[in-house]
Amino acid sequence: MAVAIRLSRGGAKKRPYYRIIVSDSRSSRDGKYLEQVGTYNPLLAKDDPARIKLNEDRVRYWVGVGAQPSDRVARFLDAAGIKERPARSNPNKAVPGDKAKERAEERATKLAEAEEAAKVAAEAPAVEEAPAEEVAVEAPAAEEAATEAPAAEEAPAADAAEEKAEG
Repeated sequence: MAVAIRLSRGGAKKRPYYRIIVSDSRSSRDGKYLEQVGTYNPLLAKDDPARIKLNEDRVRYWVGVGAQPSDRVARFLDAAGIKERPARSNPNKAVPGDKAKERAEERATKLAEAEEAAKVAAEAPAVEEAPAEEVAVEAPAAEEAATEAPAAEEAPAADAAEEKAEG
């Protein structure tokens, strides 16, 4: 029989309260257990001594006969100085995921495009002077268009007459 030291949930909805129990590893989370060796109340402040209560003598006994603590209980036992928890190393923990990398690349390309647009805008005042001269050159052309406008007004009237004839 494999024995585990783990948490069993109690309390109301949204108000958890846990018992630290010793049970057969095959039994359900809140099911039958061999012994209750402590309590854990996650709603209390982290520095509150009532947050985690352990019966150290019984925990030491069960660890001595081979009971395996769950990860969370192992943290509690390490903090109480009962059983040292080996340090874990996860070098990939801080590496961003694939989607985060894609978003970073998109941001970088948008930033590069914005910088290029800013450079073009900085060079643009020299380019903008030339169109101002073109506008002055186009002004006589606008006067010519105004003289041709009456002829252009006659054409839509002819189109309207054709539509009436068809309709």
